[in-house]
Amino acid sequence: MTDLNLAQRFSIIGLNAQSSLYMTNVKKVSVRCMAAAVILDAYLDNAFEKTGNRLTLHSDVLNQADIMPYQEMILKVFFNKQAEANGDLKWWLKKASSLSKKKLKSFELTITDSLKEMGMLEEIPSLLGSDLYYVSAGVAVKDYRSNIEEYSRISESVRAEILEEGSVTDDVICMIWLLRESGCMHDFFSQNELAKVNTRMNDLFHNTLLAQELFPIHIRHGVEIGIKQYLQMKSRFAKTTVGTSINFFFPMLERSKAVFIETEAWFSNSSQRLNDVVQRLESYGHEVNVLEKGTIPTIKIDNLVYEAVPHVVHKQIPIQGVRLVPRLPV
Repeated sequence: MTDLNLAQRFSIIGLNAQSSLYMTNVKKVSVRCMAAAVILDAYLDNAFEKTGNRLTLHSDVLNQADIMPYQEMILKVFFNKQAEANGDLKWWLKKASSLSKKKLKSFELTITDSLKEMGMLEEIPSLLGSDLYYVSAGVAVKDYRSNIEEYSRISESVRAEILEEGSVTDDVICMIWLLRESGCMHDFFSQNELAKVNTRMNDLFHNTLLAQELFPIHIRHGVEIGIKQYLQMKSRFAKTTVGTSINFFFPMLERSKAVFIETEAWFSNSSQRLNDVVQRLESYGHEVNVLEKGTIPTIKIDNLVYEAVPHVVHKQIPIQGVRLVPRLPV
């Protein structure tokens, strides 16, 4: 399998289960972080000349034979304004993540085309499209699905390195920062683990030059002030001694959707009901793995884990089914 760079690996994480058709607020955050990851790739590859804390991109970077179209798209933004292309790491990251909506969409299409060619990403019917109300309305919705094996490999390697004792590579330091800025921490870490991650980041800040440069930087663009204010009221933010707030739950609000799937008949036991739901999901092109059976089964759909809660929608005729509720790490 081809080795993936930081921007590609983060894109596999950040785009999974996101709408492939619309630039939602949550996807916009991910794509901005993907653009920032292009700069971090260049930084890790020594593509910058450093004078003090000022970084200047080497002029021959765009002429390299192996440069990818999505990398060229981001870096050209700076070469078009050569007189300005000099600043510290924060300046470069904020500039790259501040693209207009039109350029963000163009960048998204360029990098997703690349990942699709590599078999790392595909478009499938959205899980939301299996919801009773979407089906009855005839609404077609599509999402990105990341390669399941690669998604698991990336997430597990990051988890292992940040949660276990020992050194942490520059690559994982950058990935943890990207997960923090994109609000994806909750996809990989339980509440107890988040406390460990917070402590680990604080230790890295005091002992690693890259973490000292990177962790104090924030590139969020006030995605939706209403959502942000709501989360500030409802969620507690973990803070380290260096003032690095970790918004673990943002943007979980929009990402979590409880999908109701109607079952064909009134089943007398949970096994029959579960089998019907699994068959329904597979007919829509989803990869389904039952992790735990029982009254409330736990199932993995594509790359995410859900609890299948029995539910009845009360209309003129009661409709039996299950509500798929995203399950966070515990």
